[in-house]
Amino acid sequence: MGVAYSVGEVDHHYTFFVQWSHKMNTKDKKKARRPCRYVVGDKNNNRYLVLEKDKVNAINKLLIKNDSPAANNWQIITVQDSKRRQSVCSSEGSEVGESDDDLLPVLCDHSHLLDDQHLERIAVHMPARTKGYKWQLAYSTVVHGTSLKTLYRNMSGLDKPVMLVVKDMQNKVFGAFSTEPFRVSGSCYGTGETFLYSFSPDFKVYRWTGENSYFVRGHLDSLQIGGGGGGFGLWLDADLYRGASHSCPTFHNAPLSTQQDFLVQDLEVWTLRN
Repeated sequence: MGVAYSVGEVDHHYTFFVQWSHKMNTKDKKKARRPCRYVVGDKNNNRYLVLEKDKVNAINKLLIKNDSPAANNWQIITVQDSKRRQSVCSSEGSEVGESDDDLLPVLCDHSHLLDDQHLERIAVHMPARTKGYKWQLAYSTVVHGTSLKTLYRNMSGLDKPVMLVVKDMQNKVFGAFSTEPFRVSGSCYGTGETFLYSFSPDFKVYRWTGENSYFVRGHLDSLQIGGGGGGFGLWLDADLYRGASHSCPTFHNAPLSTQQDFLVQDLEVWTLRN
């Protein structure tokens, strides 16, 4: 008989692990190699976070000290084991032990903005549960026109993470990863896995700081990602033509474009394929 636990307890532990692991990892930015990685995973909801080897003992102590039923549903395994389990579950008789190349995003449609180098950089920072899946184009200004309402309409039937890609008039590429599809909402939504990124000019990722939970909020006349300090990490207008990017407490990001106020050349939104 399984252990009874509340969704709130599991979400609490998951949010804590996301925030804790990001804070610990920022202390070790000088380490270039990661010889052995581990995964702390929720057995019931299939949510995982990748940990370095030197973080495992600390996380394990936290799990042992916490005597709540939800804590018992988390386990620590190696990344290799997690890949093996995903491989066995997804395809009976498939080879065990996928390479990192096999886990890179595969685009089912043509992208006007992303190439293989972009995908390789972004894939490293995506949640483990998205690895190895194919991505399909949910919205493109080239295909669907420039309308935030159309973007929301195309997102309406989705329940999987999305990746926003923007190219401005200065040919700078940047965007955001959101754990939930974009929609009109009365409050902010998303989780600590949400992040901003930029290729202008060097690739940089800005993760959740834990200072607030202003991840994503959709209005009929604008889309906002990150905030809390008077400006948004990324803001787009109703026509998906004008945008802005400011430093914000949610991600402690630098402006994603070379200019805080920019004009959009092209925009795409990708989502996991069903």
